[in-house]
Amino acid sequence: MSSASSNPPVEAVRSSVAGLERSHGCGHLRAANVGQRVTVMGWVHNRRDHGGCVFIDLRDRHGLVQVVFEPDASADAHALAGELRSEFCLGVEGVVRSRGAMVNPKLATGEVEIEAKQLVIFSRADTPPFLIEDEIDTNEQTRLKHRYLDLRRPALQRNLIVRSQLYQITRRFLSDQGFLEIETPFMVKYTPGGARNFLVPSRLNPGRFYALAESPQIFKQLFMVAGLDRYFQVVRCFRDEDLRLDRQPEFTQIDVEMSFVSEVDVQRVISGLMRELWQGILGVDIGDIPRLQYAEAMRRFGSDKPDLRFGLELSELSDVVRQHGGGIAPMQTALEKKGVVKALRLPAAEAQKLSRAELDKLEELVKGMGAQGLARAKVAEGGAWTQTPLKSLPDELRGAINAACGAQPGDLLFFQFAPAKLANTVLGGLRLHLGNKLGLIAAGQWKFLWVTDFPLFEQTDDGWAAAHHPFTSPDPDDLAHLESDRGRVRARAYDLVLNGNEIAGGSIRIHQREVQAQVFAALGLSDEEARSKFGFLLDAFRYGPPPHGGIACGVDRLAMLLCGAESLRDVIAFPKTQKGTDLMTDAPNEVSKRQLDELHVQLREP
Repeated sequence: MSSASSNPPVEAVRSSVAGLERSHGCGHLRAANVGQRVTVMGWVHNRRDHGGCVFIDLRDRHGLVQVVFEPDASADAHALAGELRSEFCLGVEGVVRSRGAMVNPKLATGEVEIEAKQLVIFSRADTPPFLIEDEIDTNEQTRLKHRYLDLRRPALQRNLIVRSQLYQITRRFLSDQGFLEIETPFMVKYTPGGARNFLVPSRLNPGRFYALAESPQIFKQLFMVAGLDRYFQVVRCFRDEDLRLDRQPEFTQIDVEMSFVSEVDVQRVISGLMRELWQGILGVDIGDIPRLQYAEAMRRFGSDKPDLRFGLELSELSDVVRQHGGGIAPMQTALEKKGVVKALRLPAAEAQKLSRAELDKLEELVKGMGAQGLARAKVAEGGAWTQTPLKSLPDELRGAINAACGAQPGDLLFFQFAPAKLANTVLGGLRLHLGNKLGLIAAGQWKFLWVTDFPLFEQTDDGWAAAHHPFTSPDPDDLAHLESDRGRVRARAYDLVLNGNEIAGGSIRIHQREVQAQVFAALGLSDEEARSKFGFLLDAFRYGPPPHGGIACGVDRLAMLLCGAESLRDVIAFPKTQKGTDLMTDAPNEVSKRQLDELHVQLREP
């Protein structure tokens, strides 16, 4: 974290209250301040009474400083200091002096202390329900219930400082690139088919509802129609979905849209923003960001958001097996059903770290991902396989598989014979599990990647659906397949991935009415349905829309990665639980019948 934002200039903290004028933050004082008369304000972090002298560590957002109350320095301040307890809020005026040989190397202010001359207690505090320090084992529910106390902990304050830096750098960078920051509505028209929306009843329009915007998507495209050229917004979005550690019902994104651009233009801007963020906050140069097509990412890593911090790439063996007669029955069955044969090679040096019991547990792991099992083989000298159920595999095919995988004696091979989506999910998940379990991911690595050329459509139980959203432009070379072979159509879409996390996603949009009509038809939308859902956008596209594209970057996930936090809740000031509740304010809560009547809403008992 840069010191500029966490320790602002002294002038930035000057303020006065109760006859005291604050001159410094608690974490600002250094040896150069010795002899100066200063005033600091904050909370009692701890208190110690050493035979007549009272010592406290005073804490504010800027850090800690030791304060000494001695009878000879100020009898009144010393007497009042006897009443101090943890989390009392107070102001102290005194003189900075050296701690001599009693330096505390754990504190930035450890060379100095303040000899107190005056003490003002602004407010007293009850005993907190947990200690205000970073290393605590208090359960999260208690901390969320008292979030205002949890946020006093230095770790969470550092996280919010990083988040603030993220905002400032983003606004400065995009403004310098010619972007306009423009707000879009939160309360919008409900359009089914995307994420589940929160609904807001309209009191003035009985029986009608707004939806809380899950994205500014349509409005930012209308900005491009309006000729505003480059737009951005740091915007709140809302989705009424089941929650996980990396999901919240309200979240923040950096939303961007640009006119007259290609995919590379959008990626260039966002790559520049990422370089500014990592350099400005962490002092890290991330360099150029490579690109990888979706099909290659799935083939090599089994994931569209591959973690490039370690190897263990997958091997596609379907053609090898076909060339050697189809292999054994499970392989043949998978290929006949248009599935794949894939393998993951674990090098001997890593394979020997796994016991037989640990290897057996891997089968249970992959079954939890949907696999029927996990065939494996250990490569012996000469290329033979041991510890394997695949003993009936012909020698020639086994040799060809070894060659395709680059297998060496002592290596372990893990196999999947399954539909491509399942095989990739299983082996991609196994790859990540082994990378973490075997310590293959070195700390401090930042591996960014642009993943491009995604499928435009995905198959669902109800037919074809837009893989991203229905305004994503198809690759011009694939337009001929919109009706005949939707699965082949590639999107002009791109995701930014960091260490296996998707942190941004965007696309070039459709700006030609006839192409938009083709995509709607491929999705099974009639003209009437399209007009009902998106009529205002289609009308706008009658008036010369420019070619345009954009992207949205997840602020919460960016902050989580920059801070090294384990959960999004650690980088959000007032997060919700996994049930979508706010334990501090007890939201959501019941409302009166009168309020419901005003909204023309009637409740049905669960």
